[in-house]
Amino acid sequence: MMPSGSPPWELASEPAGAPTGARVAFGAPGIEPRWTRAAKDAVGTARDTGSPVWFTISSGILNEIYYPTIDRPQVRDLQLLVTDGESFFHDERRHLDASIEPIDGALGFVVTTRDREGRYQLEKEIVTDPDTATLLIRVELHADEPVRSRLRLFVLCAPHLEIGGYGNNGQVIEANSRKVLTAWKRRTWLALGADQPFLKASVGYVASSDGWQDLSTNLTMDWEFDVALDGNIALTGELDFSATDEAILALAFADHRHGALTGMLQALGHDFGDFRQKFVGQWRRGAPELVPLGSVAGDGGALYRTSAQLLLAHEDKRYPGALIASLSIPWGDEKGDGELGGYHLVWTRDMVNSATGLLATGNTEAPLRSLIYLAATQHADGGFPQNFWISGEPYWNGVQLDEVAFPILLAWRLWDCGGLEQFDPYPMVRRAAGYLIQRGPVTPQERWEEASGYSPSTLAATIAALVAAAQMARSRGDHDLSRFLEEQADYLEARIEHLTVTTSGTLHPHISRHYIRIHPVDPLDPYPNEDPNQGVLILANRPPGGQFAWPAPEVVDAGFLELVRYGIRPPGDSLIEDSLQVVDHCLRFDSPSGTAWYRYNHDGYGQRDDGTGYHIWGRGRPWPLLTGERGHYEFATGRDPMPYIDWMEGFATGAGLLPEQVWDRPDLLQYGLSFGRPTGAAMPLMWAHAEYIKLLRSVYDGEVFDRVPPVADRYLRGRGRMANMEVWKPTRRVPTAPRGGVLRVLAAVPFGLSVTFDGWATAHEEQATDTTIGVWFVDLTVARDLNAPVRFVFHGIDLDWAKQEHQVHPVG
Repeated sequence: MMPSGSPPWELASEPAGAPTGARVAFGAPGIEPRWTRAAKDAVGTARDTGSPVWFTISSGILNEIYYPTIDRPQVRDLQLLVTDGESFFHDERRHLDASIEPIDGALGFVVTTRDREGRYQLEKEIVTDPDTATLLIRVELHADEPVRSRLRLFVLCAPHLEIGGYGNNGQVIEANSRKVLTAWKRRTWLALGADQPFLKASVGYVASSDGWQDLSTNLTMDWEFDVALDGNIALTGELDFSATDEAILALAFADHRHGALTGMLQALGHDFGDFRQKFVGQWRRGAPELVPLGSVAGDGGALYRTSAQLLLAHEDKRYPGALIASLSIPWGDEKGDGELGGYHLVWTRDMVNSATGLLATGNTEAPLRSLIYLAATQHADGGFPQNFWISGEPYWNGVQLDEVAFPILLAWRLWDCGGLEQFDPYPMVRRAAGYLIQRGPVTPQERWEEASGYSPSTLAATIAALVAAAQMARSRGDHDLSRFLEEQADYLEARIEHLTVTTSGTLHPHISRHYIRIHPVDPLDPYPNEDPNQGVLILANRPPGGQFAWPAPEVVDAGFLELVRYGIRPPGDSLIEDSLQVVDHCLRFDSPSGTAWYRYNHDGYGQRDDGTGYHIWGRGRPWPLLTGERGHYEFATGRDPMPYIDWMEGFATGAGLLPEQVWDRPDLLQYGLSFGRPTGAAMPLMWAHAEYIKLLRSVYDGEVFDRVPPVADRYLRGRGRMANMEVWKPTRRVPTAPRGGVLRVLAAVPFGLSVTFDGWATAHEEQATDTTIGVWFVDLTVARDLNAPVRFVFHGIDLDWAKQEHQVHPVG
């Protein structure tokens, strides 16, 4: 009888120890666990929400299986082992050659692995049960006699439950008169079985008593351990091919043992072909009709169709709208339990790019889900975490202003195209706009997540978002707020070059005036040096003992192209063109696969030169994503975008996946590195796939898809509207203001102001205007003939900075 008040899963709680008489594996706890290579060949999942399982494939094997949400990898890898018992032992990843094909256009796959001496090949069809948390694999063996009769096949599975290799438990049990492999950690369980019962089954500790060690030693499975507790474990089962050339494997997950066993047995109790048919049918019915962008692609639309599917596949099924950056753990084969976060997290920047990529395909439903998810995730102050788990719990705690601007732009796009249905994003937009004004224009981190200061790309996103928010405010009859937001955007637009363009550049022999990557400023410094010729940039990820500080004018990236993308600066602008010459001189990379660009010079985020992975430091490699960004600019200028489309397609690998970075040195095949092909960084990178789709849509439409028309209307027809305004804030206490202009005093709390223009001979009082978005301001006119400083004292604020007298000197 179940104890009163106990939930039903307590009946299947973890065994306290090995059952009496059980054969216990030796070698606990196994070697220190690692994840697996991030460069995937395929990503698979069911289209509908009934199957909360995602899987990835690389080198012919399953590596990383996620459940029950897309941010929780539970299995390191699953592969087949083969031996003839006499002369060879093979594991698929190391010893066989692999090819992969999608199943009827769905995200299920046929993986073929071949013996390099031609003795046999294995064909695996991999899908999920569309209605349960179960992965299904149909294995077919092809070999001629007499080799066929001698072959023995084994499945090897490495659980890393609850996102970790240590602390896993395994047990061989019997269910329905067959041996079943089970594993668990805390509340997560898996069960692995076959349609024909395993001939032998064992659990063991990795690198000591697991099946790989057993078989590789003497080509025979001698060990049959029943239990391996609290370690880095592996499960091994021998498949029965004695009377057939086909076997079906089922791997099921649940939050208790009975659920996992039931899911596994249910899957094996039905025809695999029925699962495959339903799996494919869901993808055919569930993928929205696409805008026919294949007509402008270089490959007939193959990468476009794959990219659209991948974006949909990277949405969680329990948290609608949550789009992660990538189903991969960069350099995972060198990372263990101490690093939980891979790219299977939400970055607002990546997520909005993915949602906008889906919007470019004609899909408004998924982007709307993403917008609603972001509204639920937004902090009370209007900001967003740097990145976060699907549950909304922050992982890293940085602040990036572009990640606050992007949700506004997504809201505006859906509002503009009539895609909001019954959802009202205006409260989210107001809070985010207030945050941008309170915290900006200095961003604690720019889009590469490493440096604080004035960033051209962050300023571009901020300006576009404020103008978009102003248009939405005007549509609601909120004209005072609309005007205030536009003035703040105009103020930033008038200072872009002043804050982010050097006149003393030395990177190009003939160009000294160009945009820089970022003008470094401490966001906590209320008196920043705003001369971009003088900043010193401290770079992250640099090798020990190496140089880590450079003059800011000597570090460049192409982030300034965002100014053209949104319509803030015109294509062909002479400063933009000069800056691109500097970028190409420092950052361009050419390979047989295509041309790409480095993020910035001296970047340390990437594979090390010796082929080992990035860990704390490395060397930045070229990004195909940046090929798409450059293609957008070239298209905007009227130049041919097709080379950039072709290059992005050339970088795709496996079943059409775009890598984050590509290798730029001679081949190091022992590390899986080939010139112009993926590194151990993330693959697929959803931001890159979204950029590719948007580039196709731009060409298809004849205009840049990301351009925000009210932004372009405002700035391509006139610049510097608020050049005669200066903004003073407690976090940015400007020393000067233009004569004949306006000094705007701004704070994030209500305030009054005592002001004098003549050294307190006379004074007057001002009461701040409430913008209704958490910002209050007073505008002070600076007379053309004023020579004395503007002096003011706050009242109504009990803070140290408000108790001081502040001075701003007239200039010009």
